[in-house]
Amino acid sequence: MLGFLLRLLPFWVREPLLIAVGSVLGVRIMYLAVRDHDRVAAGLGVVFLVFTAIRVHAVIRALRARPNPSPTASADGTAVVAAAQPQAQAQAQAVTGARPRPDTPEKEHNAWGQAVAAVAVFGALGAALWVAPRFMPSDDNAPQPASCSGGAHEELPKAYKDTPRPVTGEELCKALNRPDLAELLGTPEETATTASSTNNTAPLTDGKVAQPEAEVTFDTYTVNVSATYNELSTGQYVKLMKFGDEKDVKTLTVLGRPAVLSSDHTMKLEINLGSGGSGGPVGEGPLARTLSVALDRKDRGGSCDITVWSTSGALPNDSALLNIAEKVLPRIPERPAR
Repeated sequence: MLGFLLRLLPFWVREPLLIAVGSVLGVRIMYLAVRDHDRVAAGLGVVFLVFTAIRVHAVIRALRARPNPSPTASADGTAVVAAAQPQAQAQAQAVTGARPRPDTPEKEHNAWGQAVAAVAVFGALGAALWVAPRFMPSDDNAPQPASCSGGAHEELPKAYKDTPRPVTGEELCKALNRPDLAELLGTPEETATTASSTNNTAPLTDGKVAQPEAEVTFDTYTVNVSATYNELSTGQYVKLMKFGDEKDVKTLTVLGRPAVLSSDHTMKLEINLGSGGSGGPVGEGPLARTLSVALDRKDRGGSCDITVWSTSGALPNDSALLNIAEKVLPRIPERPAR
């Protein structure tokens, strides 16, 4: 059908269209072939460029073959030949009996104007096809980053009302689920698979200590951020670590606040969904690395804990935790003086 329509077009419209289409497609395919090192695409691009070169050659030949306008009369007798033409035409009309026609030359088509117009139209179409993917929504099946969910509409426990300027789980999730979080973890090609938040209270406090949490999971790492609004300072927490099982304890300062790095194993819980639905004993899970930072510069109590772990047991560098803390902490209001 397309070939039939092309054959209906005049030569000076059809050929410039084919040249415009072939050149745009050829250049585009060759660019993609060079970028992706694709030999098949390179061959296809060469075919389009050769096709375009053939059409250009045909147009050049047609331009050279176009008849030149009649020469003007000269002083050496050429005007006699031009003057004899009306007599010959009159004799021919007398013999055939045809009515005389006005001797007006037929208007020639403006071939160059048609060619320029065709190239301009197809150039605009090619440009539109070139830039359309940048502005049109993508139809590919690429996974989209997970958005924060859970805890957004639940009623806050009483502990949050009794705590001055506490952060909520939803706010923590928005602060943690950054577009560059995977890059901060050293895995820039990954996309967050889940993101959730809760407005919990700290265990063993009878619901009196607010402890919001947020968690973002990738294929490699899982990041958890929590804020605990208790009376325990970071200095006191470091002293308690001496009696615990924490490993690789390291004190430091983050954004002018006391902080401590430590390692500990997560808990592993197996649930049997078979007959009875009984679960196995709680075991030791993979190692996790935690950065605990005081909620204010004077270390009046409470902390923000950033924990990273993976099912494989691998851990990112401590610099990843520090970079995450520098992005998340400014989104958590400092604890005011009591």
